[in-house]
Amino acid sequence: MTIRIGIVGLGGIAQKVYLPLLCRADQWRVVGAFSPNQSKARVLCDSYRITCFSTLDALAADCDAVFVHTSTDTHFSVVGQLLARGVHVYVDKPLASTLEQAQQLVELAARKRRFLMVGFNRRFAPLYQRLKQNLGQAASLRMDKHLADSIGPQDARFTLLDDYLHVVDTALWLADGASASVGVSAVSQGPTLSGGVVHCNPAGQMLYAEHHFISHGCSLTTSMHRQAGSQCETVSAVTSGAIYRIEEMRLWRSESQGMITELPVPAWQTILTQRGFTGAVAHFIESVGNQTAPCVSGEQALLAQSWVERILAQ
Repeated sequence: MTIRIGIVGLGGIAQKVYLPLLCRADQWRVVGAFSPNQSKARVLCDSYRITCFSTLDALAADCDAVFVHTSTDTHFSVVGQLLARGVHVYVDKPLASTLEQAQQLVELAARKRRFLMVGFNRRFAPLYQRLKQNLGQAASLRMDKHLADSIGPQDARFTLLDDYLHVVDTALWLADGASASVGVSAVSQGPTLSGGVVHCNPAGQMLYAEHHFISHGCSLTTSMHRQAGSQCETVSAVTSGAIYRIEEMRLWRSESQGMITELPVPAWQTILTQRGFTGAVAHFIESVGNQTAPCVSGEQALLAQSWVERILAQ
């Protein structure tokens, strides 16, 4: 059976990532899209030769699964409506504006026996997956995601939930399952938040965030500066026997036994594949087709969002 796919929300992320990915595959069929801005939607749908639906219910009636790319404040109503109609849902992070709303969506998906996956694309980035497999006895891991000039206009809570959430989720996911270093007590097996800071300007907009966690004996640091003068993302890890560094999800460097290894970027590999979007999309649709729960479930999204809530409370 060919999976019928729909798209809700046709903003920047849909245009740059999901429309090009979804509309060029032959393992599934994109039946159409819905956006409240019908004039804009018709132009985009015509360019991809898919149907422009006039209502969310009409789209849901023709789909097995729907990708949701609307603003965070609409996730609760849009995702809830789709799940209630019996449709599997993939939604951009965060799952909802509040932890309570996110919990309600997870419970609704369980009652309706439908899959709910949140788009943590970095979990599907090939180099991050490779690093996770190689961590072994990890002593420390640090993830930095800095931006050139991206302060506001939203407040710090929005930025932490909308963007910093990626950094926290990726770091904790990478460390999950790492073996505790020799001499480290088993007391620190589960993730714990040991400290951190959030610096804001007088308008309450986030300038800088840095936090420290312990997970499975591994010390984790997450960091984000919103006006660093340059845009970059790096992950570095120190393990028993090797040191690793990944830049921009495309450059790999490891050092072990006096040898330095740098992996070339595959010539065939697209940026969307490097950044995990291709893998995330394929995984969700395969999960729907095979009726197997996606690895980034609603429960996983709840866990990531709860860490940001703890940071805010601290």
